[in-house]
Amino acid sequence: MIGFLKPAAHREQLLEGEAKHAYTRLRWQVFIGIFVGYAGYYLVRKNFSLAMPHLIEEGYSKAELGFALSGVSIAYGLSKFFMGSVSDRSNARIFMSLGLMMSAFVLIVMGTVPLATSSVGAMFTLLLLNGWFQGMGWPPSGRVMVHWFSTNERGTKMALWNVAHNVGGGLVGPIAILGMAIFADWHSILYFHGMLALVVAIFIFLMVRDTPQSQGLPSIEKHHNDYPKSFAYSTDHETEFSAKEIFFKYVLNNKLLWMIAVANAFVYLVRYGVLDWAPTYLSEVKDFSFDGSSWAYAMYEWAGIPGTLICGWLSDAVFKGHRAPAAIIYMLLTMVFVIVYWLNPAGNPGIDVAMLIGIGFFIYGPVMLIGLHALDLAPKKAAGTAAGFTGLFGYVGGAMTANIVIGIVVDKWGWDAGFGMIVAACIFSILLLAMTWKAEKNTVAAPVPEGVI
Repeated sequence: MIGFLKPAAHREQLLEGEAKHAYTRLRWQVFIGIFVGYAGYYLVRKNFSLAMPHLIEEGYSKAELGFALSGVSIAYGLSKFFMGSVSDRSNARIFMSLGLMMSAFVLIVMGTVPLATSSVGAMFTLLLLNGWFQGMGWPPSGRVMVHWFSTNERGTKMALWNVAHNVGGGLVGPIAILGMAIFADWHSILYFHGMLALVVAIFIFLMVRDTPQSQGLPSIEKHHNDYPKSFAYSTDHETEFSAKEIFFKYVLNNKLLWMIAVANAFVYLVRYGVLDWAPTYLSEVKDFSFDGSSWAYAMYEWAGIPGTLICGWLSDAVFKGHRAPAAIIYMLLTMVFVIVYWLNPAGNPGIDVAMLIGIGFFIYGPVMLIGLHALDLAPKKAAGTAAGFTGLFGYVGGAMTANIVIGIVVDKWGWDAGFGMIVAACIFSILLLAMTWKAEKNTVAAPVPEGVI
């Protein structure tokens, strides 16, 4: 048939074929780049928690270390929001690799310079700096996701990408054990992870590409003939927005985005209330060894992989793109596992590990769905800021509370009071997600205007 086409039509057919081939190749390339890249970010975000039992042995209190650890949450939440706006107007390839490189340098300094862990103030300052650079990971990943994957495939693809959290977080424990075996020094928990993260930063730069248009390709909406349903798509959404437009037109005036952001704060309180204190809790209350708590920490993260994938499938296939119902089911089951983990007496390590696996399996589904919902609610040129807005609440509101308040509460009133906070956060998150479900049902798909690209 091609031989009978007119020359112009023949050229167009070839160009379409070349675009399809290039899209297939580059979509896998950029996906692998942001997957491995974001896993690398976790190597130098959560490793400080495994160093905390060693710092407690050196005389620091839980409240002091909780305050130091909060530096990551405070800066990360703010950075994810404000640097998200910068990422919406930056090259994702450079932005993401630079952030991980700087974060890695901070952790190498913390592990190799004695002054860095000599005081709470020094640790807080460096972890604050690390948190700021950590905020340069999610927004460019979101930018890549919305530019290279269309609306109707994004739930499944986002769920698959989201397990990078668990792959990276799950490797923190085994890498800490390996570092201790190689260097016989607990500081290796900090600097060894930093060295590996530098290698990943180079990988990001080699693999990631910014947008299809930057590679001479059409927009993903045109390529797949798949346009957003939650707002009226137009050719204007293929041009870069100003910071003022992003903040005031597409983010701060979005009531549903505010609702899911507050829900995210409670989800993150549960996530980090369990995760960040697991090594200390298992060591002090459940008599776990360093290796035992490190492996339990890893299994918590890895359990999130199948949990997240199933949650994404439920959201797309069973609930027809509605994010709230799957998130509510997952938070209810998370609460059940948290209660059993809390009330299980010491001397039953199998039950403790099983409960951590259950919490990890269920908590990452809502984390993923809230981030995905934020991407659904804004044009793709504002995606980084929209996701950063929910992250601001998640980290500054939820994770910071998990670090500081739980540390203080446990020091004063014990672990029962700390777990009471976590269970209460489960309940509040479920109530807020139920409110977003109602709002989702009222969302009306907008028609695609004529002539969109």
